[in-house]
Order: sequence, then C-alpha cells, then structure tokens
Amino acid sequence: MLLNPQAMVSWFGDACQYPIHCDLTKKKSNQMCKNSQDVICSNAGTCHCGRCKCDNPDGNGLVYGKFCECDDRECIDDETEEICGGHGKCYCGNCYCGSGWHGDKCEFQCDITPWESKRRCTSPDGKICSNRGTCVCGECSCHDVDPTGDWGDIHGDTCECDERDCRAVYDRYSDDFCSGHGQCNCGRCDCKVGWYGKKCEHPRSCPLSAEESIRKCQGSSDLPCSGRGKCECGKCTCYPPGDRRVYGKTCECDDRRCEGLDGTVCGGHGTCSCGHCVCETGWFGKLCQHPRKCNMTEEQSKSLCESADGILCSGKGSCHCGKCICSAEEWYISGELCDCDDRDCDKHDGLICTGNGICSCGNCECWDGWNGNACEIWLGTEYP
Repeated sequence: MLLNPQAMVSWFGDACQYPIHCDLTKKKSNQMCKNSQDVICSNAGTCHCGRCKCDNPDGNGLVYGKFCECDDRECIDDETEEICGGHGKCYCGNCYCGSGWHGDKCEFQCDITPWESKRRCTSPDGKICSNRGTCVCGECSCHDVDPTGDWGDIHGDTCECDERDCRAVYDRYSDDFCSGHGQCNCGRCDCKVGWYGKKCEHPRSCPLSAEESIRKCQGSSDLPCSGRGKCECGKCTCYPPGDRRVYGKTCECDDRRCEGLDGTVCGGHGTCSCGHCVCETGWFGKLCQHPRKCNMTEEQSKSLCESADGILCSGKGSCHCGKCICSAEEWYISGELCDCDDRDCDKHDGLICTGNGICSCGNCECWDGWNGNACEIWLGTEYP
C-alpha cells in the first residue's frame, strides 16, 4: 500500500499521534486534556489539540498516560538509581515488589519465608488479607483505609473487619452505624435490646422494661446470659448460634470448657456436665487428665515436674505421676509446670478470653468462629 506523503507530514510524535494542524479551539483542547482534578496534563506535559504530550527530558518515557498521570520516576531508588531497587516492577509510579521484598521502592528484604508471610496474612476464611488488602512481609496493609480515623473502614490483622457493612447507606463520613440502634463489631451489628435485623433496623416489641429483661437474663450470673449470649426480652440466645455445647436458661452451661486444646473432652476419661468434667473411676483433675495410680517412681515423677531452675512445679503446685497439679487457691496459675498466669490473658466484659476461648499461658486460644486478642469478635455465621 502506498502512503500519501502529504498525509504523513500532517502528523508528528513517536506514534504519529499528534496533528500538526488543529481544528479545536484552545479552550476546547485544554478541556479535553484535563484530568479528574481539572489539571491540564497533570502538570507533567503539554496539551496539543486535545491530547497530552508528556514531558520526556531524559528520553526514557517514564512519564505517560492519557493525562500524563503516571510518573515512573517515583519508582527510582535514590541509592541504587534502579527502578524499584531492582526487586520489583513499576506501574504508574507504584512499585510492585517481588517475593521477599517490600517497601515503597522494594528496598527492604523480608526476614521471613514467603510461606510464613502468606500464613500470617491468611484470614479465618482462608483468603489472603480477606481479599481486602495486600500482604507485606507477613502483615496485611488493608485497602480503602479512611484517613480520618484510626482504623478506617477496613481493619483487623487480616483485614477481616469491614465497618461499612454496619451502615444502612454507606457514607465514609457518616457515623450512622447499625441504624443508630446497635454497636458495630467487626462489620456485624450487635443490636441493642428491642431491635433486630442485619443492621438493627427493625424494632422488637417487648412488655418488659430494659432493666427487667436484663435481670431475667442474668439469673445468678454476673453478666446477662453469662456473657455467652444475647438478651432479648428476658430470654437468652446463646452464642455461637447452633452450637449445642453452650446452653441453659442463662447460657450458664458451656461444655467447651471440658475440652483441651486438642479438642478431647475430659481427656477421654470422663463425661461433660454443664461445663464440668465427671471423671471415670481411676482419674481426676479439671479435665480428668491425672491417673490415680502411677507406675513411676517418685524420682522419675519429680524429674518431669522440675523447671529449668530445678524448682518443682515452679513452687506453685504439686507433682503427681510426672505432671504438675497447680494450686487451687491461685485459680489463675496454669501451664505444664504451673509457670503461666492466666491473668495475663486479655479480658472483655470482665471475662478472660470473653468466655469464647481457652487461656493458654497468657494468650487466648479462641474457639471456632471467634477472633481477636480476647476472642471478642464473632466471625462465624450470622446471629439468629
């Protein structure tokens, strides 16, 4: 195909994209070159007949985009003068680091393996940063964080909490959480007495006053529904929904307390009754973990109960058949060698681990569906 030489000289540019002669007025041309902030060519180029010609002083084409909005010079490491320090790729002025590197310009190397980084960033539902953030060296950087707040809209160690789900109509600058009738807890509404619904939008009629309702739900416990349920019109709905291990008129029975960290009920040597183990003959202990008869010598038994400093059961318990029985007078002492203090575990509503987990040597081990330092965040199915 023959090209018309006259047509060729009517255009210029690397891709012949700019016409030499323009039929547009300067006002119309400039209007077409404005970015979303009404800045002509993002102050990084000149406007020619409605098209931006980006600055290119070094001839490397690092400024580009329809409105010259991308400036890959922002990706150049000041020390190495390489794009993203040579450890990533630059797109529109932002570095996307390779595995094991992080930082604005991929200048920092991660001190943990990629597998460990991924494990730490995996949310309870198995997604990396709940699909709401970016995993950087084992820590999630959540997307769409509101700069006006400490947490923003999306937060949590694995970005599992989205406060926007609590608003009837999402408005970043509105405090209309749970229709004004509840508290937002990790993106889920915990409704006040007398209200229900996903966003506490429906009123619930009840002949009892709020005080009467709470009194009926409290019973002999220090908290309504023993801190394990929701009180509505004098009746308790135990958490988690559908879990038959938590029951009773005031949710006073919690058979999860009969389970060890491995999930075994009463050590396999007893049955659970309202959160307490009833041991079989020949066994005793809170979880029926101690045999009454022992085939060890006293010396063998004590050697298994000594801590690194040679003290038997850390001086806070007695030794039986190679296992420490911590002092009952100090309820908070626990651990294999009675070396842990359960008072170090986080509390919520006055309860250690909020009653939704086991305190294991100062840290809360939450039961399924619960999360948070004190197991205070419910991430399971919707409340009924």
